[in-house]
Amino acid sequence: QLVESGGGFVQAGGSLRLSCAASGRTFGSYGWFRQAPGKEREFVAAINGRGANTGYTDSVKGRFTISRDNAKNTVYLQMNSLKPEDTAVYYCATSEATYYSISYYSREDLYDYWGQGTQVTVSS
Repeated sequence: QLVESGGGFVQAGGSLRLSCAASGRTFGSYGWFRQAPGKEREFVAAINGRGANTGYTDSVKGRFTISRDNAKNTVYLQMNSLKPEDTAVYYCATSEATYYSISYYSREDLYDYWGQGTQVTVSS
């Protein structure tokens, strides 16, 4: 079970930190995806089980940071310099497999479990 938290309402330029707690176990890879109104869900960021590899979509590079705390089975998405176009429902996903390339990280079909989503709204 994946439980996301940390979403909310923030003004442009502000920050939020999303958390995704995976109950009782660790996974090979963790990803964050988002879906804006009227759009398809898209990849945002991912990290593998060892935390040695991370990947980001171009639009969030330099603003978002993904990290994980293995002791807490939790992955985080620190979002800084938020823009109105970051407004979306953010989903956490996990995979049994450990990926090392964004070519795999970014594929929704390679993730096994999904959270319920958390809303992030950025006002201009």
